[in-house]
Amino acid sequence: MAYLIKILIAVSIIVIASELSKKNTSFAAILLGLPIVLFTSFTFIWEESKDINKITLLTQETVIILLAGIPFLFLLTWLLKNGFNYYFSLGSACAGIILVTLLIQKFILQ
Repeated sequence: MAYLIKILIAVSIIVIASELSKKNTSFAAILLGLPIVLFTSFTFIWEESKDINKITLLTQETVIILLAGIPFLFLLTWLLKNGFNYYFSLGSACAGIILVTLLIQKFILQ
């Protein structure tokens, strides 16, 4: 049952954001920028484990990864505005985020 609730929350946010973007991209961006899924995930992990150290570590790593990913949102925007294929642009941004995250984990989060 818990898996179903988790899936419904995540899917609901995606559907609402995609439908909202048809009418108002600013509101859709605000919804996507809110860490609703993140905080919901933290809550489920807390309820299942009551492990404050797990939540703390997950929060720290999430912040680092989010900060590492922000520049690649700018890259995605730049590539799209300059006529690059959507999937190439998205793949490049994702590859960049993965590469920087792996480098951060290897050299900073040792």
